[in-house]
Amino acid sequence: MTRYNAWNVLKNGITGQKGWDRAWRDPQPKDSYEIVIVGAGLHGLATAFYLAKNHGIRNIAVVEKGWLGGGNAGRNTTIVRSNYMMPGNRFFYEHSLKLWENLSHELNFNVMFSQRAHISLLHSPAARDAAARRYNTMRLTDTGAELWDLETLKREVPHLNYDNARFPIIGAAVQSRAGSARHDAVAWGYARGADQYGVDIIQNCEVTGVRRENGRVTAVETTRGDIGAAKVGFAVAGNTSRLWRMVELGKLPIETHKLQAFVSEPLKPLLDQVVVFGVGGAHFYISQSDKGGMVFGGDLDWYKSYAQRGNLPIVQDVAEAATSILPCLGRVRLLRHWSGVMDMSMDGSPFICKTPVENLYLNAGWNYGGFKATPASGWYFADLIANDRPDPVIENFDLGRFSRGVNIDERGAGPDPKLHG
Repeated sequence: MTRYNAWNVLKNGITGQKGWDRAWRDPQPKDSYEIVIVGAGLHGLATAFYLAKNHGIRNIAVVEKGWLGGGNAGRNTTIVRSNYMMPGNRFFYEHSLKLWENLSHELNFNVMFSQRAHISLLHSPAARDAAARRYNTMRLTDTGAELWDLETLKREVPHLNYDNARFPIIGAAVQSRAGSARHDAVAWGYARGADQYGVDIIQNCEVTGVRRENGRVTAVETTRGDIGAAKVGFAVAGNTSRLWRMVELGKLPIETHKLQAFVSEPLKPLLDQVVVFGVGGAHFYISQSDKGGMVFGGDLDWYKSYAQRGNLPIVQDVAEAATSILPCLGRVRLLRHWSGVMDMSMDGSPFICKTPVENLYLNAGWNYGGFKATPASGWYFADLIANDRPDPVIENFDLGRFSRGVNIDERGAGPDPKLHG
């Protein structure tokens, strides 16, 4: 496969761009594989890549019901951060951020990761005290974290509503190493990297059933025929419950909700950071894409749904939040909006674990955290599948943690999936 570098860009520019290889193959499925990953989204592709790179396993298939990256991978707002405090989350997301920082070099593909800072606005002394506790915990584990006073914030982000805000701004909690990346570029980069190691990425291959014998999965039934597997991993985001029912394992501690996102018409450079706030029942985040569009979103829809469509009540809610904090957006046109399907767990934290079936492994329950977790999710899920035991970092990301009284509840919202953000 042609390596991307300055010399090859120059050479192909002279020769009419005829020297590039395909980024990945489109193979026919084999009769069986050592490992089958269901879901060619970000986490599934990252898992296949690290299985091949870190563990030397090459006989892998990633099966996808549609096209590569056509699910939640292309339906998010691309924020990357590691400002987590709870044990388990703290080290996991920091490992993920460190992987992000070298990901373009590792994949030989520009994922457009921009460390433009993540700014959480503060609106009360109580919020400032809570942020200080969280960010001091981050600093104890060598993660850059700052608290900005109002004057510093005004200097760095001058367009916010400081004079007549519904919720007055008093400062901000900032992670300068955080930022955003290009979601489809991440999918393409992991796909290309996995393909170079011989992984088969099989698109338009929907799983319709899971065959079990003697307590083990023996094959996945698909629209392109049955595919045998020694081990199977599920990484299907909001569709996890559907796959779980195929294995006849009962109910999961997961609810599926949809999360809407929005992008405006392109604007001249306006916002060079990711800005978020949550107060008074509102939750809002916004950044500006490389194309100039303002990319933003808020809370998920509280009713359960598998739909990937938006609706007007959330449009109104998010538009109000946008104009309350950035009044200059009041006359900007909304270009489009869409919805991703979220698998919301009872404590807001994920599952990367073994299941009651001996050779079936689960990657699910990502709530709002799926995109930023992509590299570490793939890293630790690959390690789990290859070695059949969890790394200590993810040992509590299992289905049995609730029975042990372990709740990794970053937000402190309690056992209600609708409240975790």
